Amino acid sequence: MGGCSSQSCHSCFFEYQTERMIVVKSKVVGSVFRLIQFLIIFYVIGYVCVVQKSYQETDSVISSVTTKVKGTGFTNTSDLGARVWDVADYNIPPQGESSFFVLTNMIVTPNQTQSTCPELPNQSTICMSDSDCLEGSNDVRGNGIQTGLCMNYSETVKTCEVLSWCPLEIDINLPEHALLVAAEDFTVLIKNSVTYPKFNFHKRNILPDVNSSYLKQCEFNRKTDPDCPIFRLKDMVSEAEEDFQTMAIRGGVLGIIIDWSCDLDWPEHYCGPKYSFRRLDNKIPENNVAPGYNFRFAKYYKTTDGRETRTLIKAYGIRFDVIVFGTLSFSVNAVCNWFLLTCTKRRDYYSKHKFTYLDNIDDNAGEPVSY
Repeated sequence: MGGCSSQSCHSCFFEYQTERMIVVKSKVVGSVFRLIQFLIIFYVIGYVCVVQKSYQETDSVISSVTTKVKGTGFTNTSDLGARVWDVADYNIPPQGESSFFVLTNMIVTPNQTQSTCPELPNQSTICMSDSDCLEGSNDVRGNGIQTGLCMNYSETVKTCEVLSWCPLEIDINLPEHALLVAAEDFTVLIKNSVTYPKFNFHKRNILPDVNSSYLKQCEFNRKTDPDCPIFRLKDMVSEAEEDFQTMAIRGGVLGIIIDWSCDLDWPEHYCGPKYSFRRLDNKIPENNVAPGYNFRFAKYYKTTDGRETRTLIKAYGIRFDVIVFGTLSFSVNAVCNWFLLTCTKRRDYYSKHKFTYLDNIDDNAGEPVSY
């Protein structure tokens, strides 16, 4: 492309340049060109449209979850005696944010009172005389405040005395089998409501045709009753490829995953929850430090003489976390417009009224012309 001299700048200003196209007749070049075209078309149709569905508008789910556990169990231990457990005993706390806990095993320390007793033996608490104990010392990993006295913990071991809830808990003697064996047959009702605000779409996992009599007798089964919102605890753990009684010994965390991904291009009744279950806590044998799931709570009493006492329970069990996610997709006008303007018999008529073209003459006249 040549330049313009200073003498011809005026004429160059009113020139227009355009590219010249050369058509090369070559099987190799032509094949490569068509292959590239095919790959682009395949990408647009196969990946962008079919896989990613980029022609659709989407919205993310807003969800609320409530749960209600039911079931009773029976235990007979030296610490607690014979007793029946109902939901108020093993469902702790009774209300949670998209989660619930079921107690399956425990270490019980009964009849604790505010008093003094020898600390549990370890490297920092074993003593030979009172001089080894510092009065008022409070070890954050210990069980109380040292009194400054060295006391007999056993016939061979002395430890520093502490002011604490005595007798102290010894939490190394966990039962080898889950205490509340019957927990595997407990059930939970999961009530889940979802909203997609962009499309003003609302739905819940309890379907419109479900009534009270059905809920009283149904139980979720992936093949025979997939719409029932009542789940047996053992079935959920089994679907996560875990053994309930093994998991119940030290506890764990199980995820109840509800997928509400829906496509409103299909009828609404196809949009429903899809349930899956997965263990969430670490159970890798090579890294088994602090396995399972546990916490402590206490039940307080008053003796006849007005003295406060408590039963300390280190509770092991399974925490169930309900995780809800999903995306609602709905086709926009692009697909319908394409079909209307391409595949229908009156496509020319629709095109005439769909598009408005302006040229310089009609624009000066102030009136757009439709074709």
